[in-house]
Amino acid sequence: MWYDLKVCAAGIGERRIADLFEADPKRAKRFSARAGEMLFDYSKTNIDDATLKALLTLYEASGAAAKREAMFTGETINVTEDRSVLHTALRNPNKGPVMVDGADVMPDVRETLGRMHAFADAVRSGAIQGAGGSITDVVNIGIGGSDLGPVMAVLALAPWGDGPRCHFVSNVDGAHLADTIRDLDPTRTLVIVASKTFTTIETMTNAYSIRRWLEAGGGSTRDQFVGLSSSLEKTAEFGIPDDSVFGFADWVGGRYSVWGPIGLSLMLAIGSDDFDDFLAGAAEMDDHFRTAAPAENLPVLLALVGMWHRQVLGYGTRAVLPYDQRLQRLPAYLQQLEMESNGKRVTIDGNPLEIPSGPVVWGEPGTNGQHAFYQLIHQGTDIVPCEFMIAAEGHEPDLGVHHKLLIANCLAQAQALMNGRSFETAREMMAAKGLSGDEMDAAARHRVFPGNRPSTMLAYPKLTPHVLGMILALYEHRVFVEGAILNINSYDQFGVELGKELATSLGPVLDGTAPMDALDGSTRALIGFLKGHVSPGGWGAA
Repeated sequence: MWYDLKVCAAGIGERRIADLFEADPKRAKRFSARAGEMLFDYSKTNIDDATLKALLTLYEASGAAAKREAMFTGETINVTEDRSVLHTALRNPNKGPVMVDGADVMPDVRETLGRMHAFADAVRSGAIQGAGGSITDVVNIGIGGSDLGPVMAVLALAPWGDGPRCHFVSNVDGAHLADTIRDLDPTRTLVIVASKTFTTIETMTNAYSIRRWLEAGGGSTRDQFVGLSSSLEKTAEFGIPDDSVFGFADWVGGRYSVWGPIGLSLMLAIGSDDFDDFLAGAAEMDDHFRTAAPAENLPVLLALVGMWHRQVLGYGTRAVLPYDQRLQRLPAYLQQLEMESNGKRVTIDGNPLEIPSGPVVWGEPGTNGQHAFYQLIHQGTDIVPCEFMIAAEGHEPDLGVHHKLLIANCLAQAQALMNGRSFETAREMMAAKGLSGDEMDAAARHRVFPGNRPSTMLAYPKLTPHVLGMILALYEHRVFVEGAILNINSYDQFGVELGKELATSLGPVLDGTAPMDALDGSTRALIGFLKGHVSPGGWGAA
């Protein structure tokens, strides 16, 4: 199958994407698909009928469809950690039984969601208060999936944010915590500590520090802290009562956890009804993924287009470009989702991966990126496939002209990437400015855009809780399909462990209670430099 795709790639030659539209007036319709009111257009890629057929054959041969059902029905697909992968169960509480190790997990899912509803409603109504009155601010302490999902979603759904103000602290750098709590009232701040084990060192360091701040200011740990954890013993030791703890099973991976208790800050911000609509959007995409034919299936197509670009054509990066300011943290969220999931080097059975794994994922919202890195995307020596996102309508009717300009920029960038600008056209432009000869040619070369650079477009009516749920589930399932075809485990993340282990071992060295002898010369020298420039007590106790 990979050989057939390499043949397709070799057959492209100097073919330009724009020429495919000349040859097929219906290309835009034939190389796009829909899920509900969402449109995925991949016609501005160099995929033709033969390539699409080869990609779909690859998908069928991979057994991804059977693996998909294994995931949805609770089979153990995270084989390296002996776990099911069931974040999909969190967003469809009314579904029938889902069995894990002989037990139906859905009653617990519904019970936890109901507790979240009751808690969020009580905080938002003022029935649950801090020592100084109604809760005005929420600080979510977490890292990785316990931070990226909720902070992204709270920002994305700001028009629905009629609850307490939500703030997020993830970095163990004390500046992040200090800047976040500087203007907050400790007697009216609710703190959410999100850590499955309640031992994550960055999260717990921040948690202990904010507890000292809150108690020193007259707040109450018992009444103003919530634990998102599976360890009631650890949360109780910290001082959080059991009825303020929301647990989740080990079949919910961190980067897939915004649908459950990790999303509590989002529920507090937008309310339980809109949170349920967020879940419903994801559930709609789940149903689409399970039932749509591969050639009409958005997650399958998004994955196959990505694999065509990365594994077949060898493009090393992928830019995610939402033309929606409120999706400003989506590229970072997808960065973790994709790179932590599919940044692997061995197959499920432990053999070396013989083809490239996932790409580097990055991006920024438009139009900011246009004045930053689009220079490289348009005229750089590397081809960067781009994934644009655009809504038909914004949330500011009085600023409709802004949104029209936003759409124009989004569509123009995709068009420019495909069409480019030839040397001949650039020469004509310079001639019109009065240049001639070598001077004209030199100036023209700076203004040539090679074009023929691929992009996709995800379009939707408006960014709502429902649509956001669809978008996130779409990308989750894209990751699943890519991992299934590569035959890797997308659901472990051993690559994050080594650095964390070494950081823990370096703590005593920095304290001066352990020798530096076993360290490499560079690390010893750096520690010496840093210790020589720290004030007495500057690395005080956590």
